[in-house]
Amino acid sequence: MTKKPNILFIMTDQLRGDCLGYAGHKDVKTPYLDTLAAKGVNFSHAYSSCPNCIAARASLLTGLSPEHTKRVGYEDNIRWDYERTLAGELRKAGYYTICVGKMHVYPVRSYQGFDNVILHDGYMHASRYEDVPYYENQFYCDDYFHWLKKELGADADSTYTGLDCNSWVARTWCYDEKYHPTNWVTDNCLDFLRRRDQDQPFFLMASYLKPHPPLDPPEYYFNRYIGKDLTKPYIGTWETRKYLESDGRIFDSKTGPVDEELVHEMRAAYYALITHLDHQIGRVIQALIEHKLYDNTLIIFSSDHGEELGDHYMFRKSRPYEGSCHIPLMISNLEAAGINGVHNETRDCVADLRDIMPTLLDVAGCRDDEHYDGRSLLDSIRNPEEKPRDYLHGEHAYGIFSNHWIVTTRDKYIWLSDSGEEQYFNLEDDPHELTNLIDCPDYQERIGELRKILIKELEGRSEGFTDGTRLIAGRPYGPVTG
Repeated sequence: MTKKPNILFIMTDQLRGDCLGYAGHKDVKTPYLDTLAAKGVNFSHAYSSCPNCIAARASLLTGLSPEHTKRVGYEDNIRWDYERTLAGELRKAGYYTICVGKMHVYPVRSYQGFDNVILHDGYMHASRYEDVPYYENQFYCDDYFHWLKKELGADADSTYTGLDCNSWVARTWCYDEKYHPTNWVTDNCLDFLRRRDQDQPFFLMASYLKPHPPLDPPEYYFNRYIGKDLTKPYIGTWETRKYLESDGRIFDSKTGPVDEELVHEMRAAYYALITHLDHQIGRVIQALIEHKLYDNTLIIFSSDHGEELGDHYMFRKSRPYEGSCHIPLMISNLEAAGINGVHNETRDCVADLRDIMPTLLDVAGCRDDEHYDGRSLLDSIRNPEEKPRDYLHGEHAYGIFSNHWIVTTRDKYIWLSDSGEEQYFNLEDDPHELTNLIDCPDYQERIGELRKILIKELEGRSEGFTDGTRLIAGRPYGPVTG
């Protein structure tokens, strides 16, 4: 019997879809990820349909849309209870399943179908408050922090830098590089490869925290970017400086800094974290080669969401704009899955995190088109004419910034549900969303088509966003979970 392919899933956090060498970024250098892309397929229109850590990972690990995971915004400490999970189904298919790094589930040590989890969720406020039960406190239950304190003493912490987990403030990592969480994830992945069961296929999820803040790259990587003339944030004709002027000196604001020098430091540190991450991924690739596993290991790479990084005077995620919701999604070494001759190719279809679970179940020989909102991307890889969908509905409960959007390979319609404001961007001509064409006469028919699609998507929702004929603004978002 032919052995099933191993699966390495390289997952990152808050990595923009354009901040990669193979995506054409002029500043960021990613030689190892570029290598994987040259040996595989890049899905250039991949999105996170609810761009925050928890909601995105719920769709990733269940193959379901935000509406069906019941996570349409960010909320901590809500129990995860899903009938089917990616790791659980792969385990049924005969895989040993392990996650090293970030899970961001609740309870914190819930394995969600994995045989083993070596956990580092990153610096999380919800796991650090003094009233958190001891067994859920990050310093006890997070394997990285537990290890760091054993290595460096009781006071050792990633917060020694003075940086916050949602802050745009940047500086170099405070300890030796070997103690950086990016290195720690790689070290533990390599240790798993050393001690794996050689008779059992594995699903290894290398789940890196970075480039999510704190923006704390090792000094070598920060120095590679801080002195360069970096690309400036994308600022178009429709933005307002209102929130930047009021919040741009708050260290964890949703706008980023108003000070241009701090903007440059923020971007340099973010890019530095990406190149550091890329080099650590290189260690994993080389280990696969040395263990003679590479040829039989399918590799998939993605992120839970992006990062605005100063675009449109915004920072962090949760917004409907490309920096926030456009993500990398690339599948490499397809020969391991029996697909030959597909190298250095791009698929322009609209993909989403919900597609990863059906795709990997297909790779594992247990395809299931019945129970998931996602679709196997192997169909599009085998036949470029096959597309998982014509459009994607994205959303995020976010107070006055709550949003719904319809995106295709060529354009995007946005409805801000609190105010009722609409936006329309022609992504073919304007990939950085610099010009809002919502009032342009030439696009009214197209805008009407996309508005009707959104109305159809929202019909029957408890919030009452539509009566079936029009969108109704000002409706409070329903429960984030339920």
